[in-house]
Amino acid sequence: VLRVETLECVTEHERILQEIESTDTACVGPTLRSVYDDQPYAHKRFMEKLDARIRNHDREIEKMCNFHHQGFVDAITELLKVRADAEKLMVSRCTQGGFLIEEVVCCRLQQRNMATTVERLQLCLPGRRAYYAALKTMEQLENVYIPRVGQYRFCQIMAENLPRLRDQIKEISMSDLKDFLESIRKHSDKVGEAAMKQVGPGGRYGRTNAAEEDLQMVSEEVSVCVVEEEEEEVLTAQDLVDFSPVYRCLHIYTILGDRETFENYYRKQRKKQARLVLQPQASMHETVEGYRRYFNQIVGFFVVEDHILHATQGLVTRAFTEELWNMALSKIIAVLRTHSSYCDDPDLVLELKNLIVIFADTLQGYGFPVNRLFDLLFEIRDQYNETLLKKWSLVFREIFELDNYSPIPVETEEEYKLVVSRFPFHDAEIEKQDFPKKLPMSQSVPQIYTQVKEFIYASLKFSESLHRSSTEIDDMLRKSTNLLLTRTLSGCLQNLIKKPHIGLTELVQIIINTTHLEQACRYLEDFITNITTVSPEAVHTTRLYGLSTFKDARHAAEGEIYTKLNQKIDEFIQLADYEWCMAESDGRASGYLMDLINFLRSTFQVFTHLPGKVAQTACMSACKHLSTSLLQMLMDSELKQISMGAVQQFNLDVIQCELFASSEPVPGFQGDTLQLAFIDLRQLLDLFMVWDWSTYLADYGQPTSKYLRVNPTTALALLEKMKDTSKKNNIFSQFRKNDRDKQKLIETVVKQLRSLINGMSLHS
Repeated sequence: VLRVETLECVTEHERILQEIESTDTACVGPTLRSVYDDQPYAHKRFMEKLDARIRNHDREIEKMCNFHHQGFVDAITELLKVRADAEKLMVSRCTQGGFLIEEVVCCRLQQRNMATTVERLQLCLPGRRAYYAALKTMEQLENVYIPRVGQYRFCQIMAENLPRLRDQIKEISMSDLKDFLESIRKHSDKVGEAAMKQVGPGGRYGRTNAAEEDLQMVSEEVSVCVVEEEEEEVLTAQDLVDFSPVYRCLHIYTILGDRETFENYYRKQRKKQARLVLQPQASMHETVEGYRRYFNQIVGFFVVEDHILHATQGLVTRAFTEELWNMALSKIIAVLRTHSSYCDDPDLVLELKNLIVIFADTLQGYGFPVNRLFDLLFEIRDQYNETLLKKWSLVFREIFELDNYSPIPVETEEEYKLVVSRFPFHDAEIEKQDFPKKLPMSQSVPQIYTQVKEFIYASLKFSESLHRSSTEIDDMLRKSTNLLLTRTLSGCLQNLIKKPHIGLTELVQIIINTTHLEQACRYLEDFITNITTVSPEAVHTTRLYGLSTFKDARHAAEGEIYTKLNQKIDEFIQLADYEWCMAESDGRASGYLMDLINFLRSTFQVFTHLPGKVAQTACMSACKHLSTSLLQMLMDSELKQISMGAVQQFNLDVIQCELFASSEPVPGFQGDTLQLAFIDLRQLLDLFMVWDWSTYLADYGQPTSKYLRVNPTTALALLEKMKDTSKKNNIFSQFRKNDRDKQKLIETVVKQLRSLINGMSLHS
C-alpha cells in the first residue's frame, strides 16, 4: 500500500512541476497549495523533486552557454571597433550639421508663411454652391486687396482670372437651372398629384392662398425632391420642390447685369415644356390612370409656375402665366373632347368627369379660370349619357329576350309583395282574388321599370360636383331619362315587335305590358322629384315623354297584330282548293275555311286581355281582310271559268264567315257591325244566286238599292267567267230553247253592264 501511495505521489509531483513550468506566474499559487493539501510530509518529497529539476535546468543552461561562448566574445570585439568608428563620424558631422540646421529652419519658416497665406485665402473662398458669396469676394479682391499688392505676379494672375471665374459661376448656375428644369419636367406628375389630393376625395383642404404660402424647401438637393409622406399627412405640392437653383441663377444673373437673358431663357424653356406636358399618350383614353397622369403633369407644371410668379419678382409675369394657361386650356379641351369620344364605358367616362372636376377645382384654387372646363363637362355629360344609353340598350334587349311573355304567376302573399315592391301595380279586382293568381303583365315589366330607375341613378352620378342647382340637375335627369324612353327603350320595343319569333300571343302581351309601363310613368316622375327635390310643377321643368313611347310601341304592336293576322289568313286561303267547274256544291263549307274560322275564334279568345278597342279593331281588320281575300280569289285573272255550282259552294263558305262575325268573337260590337265586313261578297253572291239582274240594273245608283255594294265592273268580270263556262259545258245549248234564252240573257246583261261601266267612265 505504501508503495502504491508513493507512486501516486511521485506522478502527482511530476504533473505539478509541468504545470509550474507552463503556467502563468499569477496562477502558481493554487498549484503550490495543492502540494500542502496532499498527504503529510508530501511537501518534503516535492521539494526534493523540485531541487532535482532545478539542478537539471542549471546543467542545460551551462551546456548552452559553453556552446555559444566563442561567438559572444567575437561579437564584443566587433562592437568595440564600431564604437571607435562612430566617435570619429560624430566629430566629422558636427561641423556640417550646423549649416543644415540653418537651412531647415529657413525652409520651415517659408512653409509656415505659405500655409498662413493659403489659410487666409481659404477664408475668402465661399462654401459649396455659395456663388453669391464668391462674387462678393471677387469684387472685394478686385476693388480693395489686389490694388494694394498689385506688384506681385500672383496678384496679376488672380486679376486676370476673375472674369473667367465669373463666367464659370454663370455656367455652373445655369447648369443647375437646366438640371432643375429637367427634373421638374420628369417629376411634375408627383407635384400635381400632391396638389390634386388637397381638393380631391379625402383631401383636407383646397388651396386658396398659394401666393402667400412659403413653398421653398430648405434643401441642398437640386431640382425636385420626392419626400415620403408621413402617416396621415398629405404633403402639399410645394413641399416636394426645391426652388433654390432658380433663385441662385436669377440672383447671379441679376448681379452680373444679365437678368433679361435669364428671364427670356427660363420663359422659353417653360413654354417648350408646357407643350410637351400637354401632349397626351395615344392610349390615354383606355384607362383612368392615363387621364390621371395627364392631369397630374399639367397641374404640377402650373403649380410650379404659380410659385415662381409669387416668389420671384418678374421672372414670370401674370400675363405670361395667363398666356400659358389659355394655350394649355385650348389644348386640354381639344384633347379631352377627342379622347372622351373614344370611350364606350360609362364607368370610365364617369371617372374622367370626376378627374376633370378635381383638376378644375385645383387650378381654380391657384387663380386660373376654369369655366371652359365645366362647359366641356356638359359635352362629356352628353357622351356619358350616350354610353349609358348603349349599355341600357343591351340590358333591355336581354330582358326582352328572356321574357316568357306570360302573365306573372304569384303563389303567395310574399311573392305578390315582392313584385309590387319592384313595380307600382295596383288592381283592386286582382287583389281580391285568392292565391295562386296571375298579374296581367309579364316579368319584363318590373325589370324594365327597375332598370329605368337604375339609369336615373347612373345619370345622376355625373351631375354630382358640377356646381349646378337642383333645378338644373333635375332638368338634366329628365332629359336623359326622356332619351332612354323615347329612343333606347322605344327602339328596343320596335325591334322586338318586328322579330319573326314574336307571335300573336307575344304581341298581345307586349300591348298589355306597354299599357302598364305607361301607367307607371308618373311614378318615375315622382322618383326624380324625390331625388332632386324639385317639383314637377316648377317653371321650365321638363316632363317625361314615356307616355308617347309606350303609345307608339303599343300602336306598332297593334299594327303588327293586324299584319300577322292577315298573314295567317293568307296562309289558310292558300290551302283553298275549289273545283271551279263543279256541277253543284258539296252541301257543306270547305275544310280550309272552317280551320281558318277556328283559328280566328281561338285567337280572339286570347285578345280578351287586350284593351277593348284593340281587340275589336283586330277582329274587324281580320274579317275585312278575309272578305277582301275571298273576293280577290273570285276575281283572280288566272281564273277563267266558274260554274254556278262553284258559286254555290263559295256561298256556303261566306255564310260560315257571316255566322262567325255574328257570334261576337270579340265583345263590344254593336248590331251587325262585324257582319258588314262581308257585305260586298254577300250582295255579289246574292245577285248571282238569285239572278236578279233586272233589279240590280233598275236600282243601280240608288241609295236604297238592294245591291248597292256590287260594283258593275266586278259583276261583269264574274259574269264573263260564267258565260264562258256555259259555252263550254253546253255543247248542244244552241238546240235547247231554255239554254239559248239564258245565253241571250247573259249577253244582254253583259252589254248593259258594259254600257253602265262606260257611262260611269264618261261621267267621271
